[in-house]
Amino acid sequence: MSAADLDARDPLAFARAEFDLDPAVSYLDGNSLGAPPRRTADRLDDVIRKQWAGRLIQAWEDGWWDAPERIGDRIGPLIGAAAGQTVVCDSTSVNLFKALAAAVRLRPGRDEILVDARTFPSDGYIADGLAGFTGHTVRRVDPADMPAVASERTAAAVINHVDYVSGRLHDMPSITDGLHAVGALAVWDLCHSVGVLPIRLDECGVDFAVGCTYKFLNGGPGAPAFIYVPRKWLDRFEHPLTGWAGHRDPFGMSSEYTGSSGIGRARAGTPDILAMSAVDAALDVWDLVSIEDVRAKGLALGDFFFECLDSMLPGASVLTPRDHARGHQVSVAGTQSQMQALAGQGILGDFRPPNVLRFGLAPLYTRYADVERAVQGLAGLS
Repeated sequence: MSAADLDARDPLAFARAEFDLDPAVSYLDGNSLGAPPRRTADRLDDVIRKQWAGRLIQAWEDGWWDAPERIGDRIGPLIGAAAGQTVVCDSTSVNLFKALAAAVRLRPGRDEILVDARTFPSDGYIADGLAGFTGHTVRRVDPADMPAVASERTAAAVINHVDYVSGRLHDMPSITDGLHAVGALAVWDLCHSVGVLPIRLDECGVDFAVGCTYKFLNGGPGAPAFIYVPRKWLDRFEHPLTGWAGHRDPFGMSSEYTGSSGIGRARAGTPDILAMSAVDAALDVWDLVSIEDVRAKGLALGDFFFECLDSMLPGASVLTPRDHARGHQVSVAGTQSQMQALAGQGILGDFRPPNVLRFGLAPLYTRYADVERAVQGLAGLS
């Protein structure tokens, strides 16, 4: 079936109109930075002109202060988290530091942290940095091997749900269960899976999770991240970044720190209301679609990408699994100059050293025609 036919039959085709995209550009980099939702500009205008200008400091009492928890609860259904367990705040790196610090504190006497061997570099840096303070040893392991490698020495493991280079999807239930079997805790990074596939944190018994909002959630460049702390750990969740926003009574100005009784204890500093409002606006699209439909289209886009490669560029070296144990990207071996040449044709993906061309498939706005055009462009460069 042609790209035109597939686009005509796409039940999510209407969602593209929710985004401000140049029709001449095939944008295949939503796995790095999502496209801007049209409603975001109006929301920010309202926050600036009516809330900030109209209410000034009083706006903190009109919903600003509670925005991190409120928006966190909007993300909750996308990650399989019941209300009161997700908060939007800080960056992914900062939230990972909090989660990993809390995890090792919950497992005293264990001196090892496992890290996904192919993790996004920042996650590894954070684990190494924390270990420098706590005295833990960091060992890098393939996620599939973690259940076999973990032992009574292992305090916690950091795993990417979807590998950022290849797009491989790791088995959350089995890896989490395997870690729990030896008493270790599981900390998952959802940056490349949230907003594209169903996630079931509560059901899987995940201990902690973090993720960003600027990729498939389209919150905008540098948008705040989120952290998930399940109810089983909320009362014992302790991290070193005990800023005033996580205090039980932040406006009491006590010299003694007492953490909030709920998910607010994962907060640290004052929330960025403008960025927070952009995330809130971007999440409105989830009132129109289901994550199951998004997942189905994402897999179909990937299957079509492989079909186009087989037809137009047979023999291409593809890093992404052809089965459905993958996220929503296709990674092909290539050079930075090739990606630059594609950009010159209005085809935007990204390059990761040393030789990976990544094409993100954001089902809310990516068209089958964009996939076909990208493969045609690659074939023309070979």
